[in-house]
Amino acid sequence: MIENALTIRGLHKVYKNKVVALDKIDLNVRMGDFFALLGPNGAGKSTLIGILTSLINKSAGKVHIMGCDIDTNFSKAKSQIGLVPQEYNFNSFEPLVEIIRSQAGYYGLDRKTAMDATEDCLDKLGLWEKRKSTPRELSGGMKRRLMIARALVHDPKLLILDEPTAGVDIEIRRSMWKLLRKINAEGKTIILTTHYLEEAENLCKNIAIIDHGKIIVDASMRNLLEKLSEESFILYIQHPLSTQPKLEEYQFQVIDDKTLEVTLTNNKSLYELFSILNGQGITILSIRNKSNRLEELFIKLTSKPQAV
Repeated sequence: MIENALTIRGLHKVYKNKVVALDKIDLNVRMGDFFALLGPNGAGKSTLIGILTSLINKSAGKVHIMGCDIDTNFSKAKSQIGLVPQEYNFNSFEPLVEIIRSQAGYYGLDRKTAMDATEDCLDKLGLWEKRKSTPRELSGGMKRRLMIARALVHDPKLLILDEPTAGVDIEIRRSMWKLLRKINAEGKTIILTTHYLEEAENLCKNIAIIDHGKIIVDASMRNLLEKLSEESFILYIQHPLSTQPKLEEYQFQVIDDKTLEVTLTNNKSLYELFSILNGQGITILSIRNKSNRLEELFIKLTSKPQAV
């Protein structure tokens, strides 16, 4: 039984200008995982995806997709992948049904199977009623759904999403999250790249962070977030402050007379903070994180100088 949807060993890529894009990386993505592949611009993410999808030739190393070696069983390995690129790359004047059916044909599906798969994918993505429309007539969210439908039509086991919600508003993004969770729950392994770190934290079980061509983090999302040594919170207070709160053991600042910003370290809890404030007659109405937890870690990790 295959445990990993993706296995990478010693993957290395050097471009002609001597730039090392990938520096002998190892990586495993387990079957059924929802996996975040994160990194700053120029870190090596696009090169890695390019190698997996045969758009870029590797310099060295081994890659197995669903157990298939991309060097010795290229066609079968490629058939296991569905790619949703960041940029729209379909014919804007072609009906949706033809776009999806043509993609099925590229993977060798006969006409009847291709039509059945096309109907199934468009229906699942909520696009069947738009099947005779062209992409020009679709909203941004529907275009993103069309990209996913096209990637799924040949029933790949591994779905790679490269910035799938780039440029869409928050409402569409949240609906996309629901859709992607459903696809993952149905058995697809998903690799997600995104610059919306809240998206990765909400969706993904495991995470790798790549920087300067090296994997600097490879962990479960839960274990990684537990390493966060401090968090900043914004506290909204019921009544205006008459005096400065006494919080000697906390780093804090008064933003205005009804808003506090407080930083908690690992050895402090919100319960303790609320107890202290309640003892001073300060009632908290609501609270929010100042920034996304994964974002804080990401900035700290990728801002460290890399060893040469």
